[in-house]
Amino acid sequence: MVKHIILWQLKDELTDAQKAQVKKEIKEGLEGLVGKVPGLLEVHVNINGLASSNADVMLDCTLTDEESLKGYAVHPDHLAVANGKVRPNTKLRVCMDYEV
Repeated sequence: MVKHIILWQLKDELTDAQKAQVKKEIKEGLEGLVGKVPGLLEVHVNINGLASSNADVMLDCTLTDEESLKGYAVHPDHLAVANGKVRPNTKLRVCMDYEV
């Protein structure tokens, strides 16, 4: 299995209310991909970091293998969330993929 972990920082110009809405939409969109993307077993999105955090959103995915991760990256349903909710509202992305 493969883990796909991402941390994002939202854009500074978003108000607190906008950030809350964006985080909710990212969470709903990404967690809704389970059952739609082949090989995507689990998706957990955390939007409630402690004040000591320097990231706003964390994605934690489990996929069957590296080929599934490659397919996830280009899957139309994933791209709809990534291009519609994530990329327009984030300023920084950090990713780590690894085998478990």
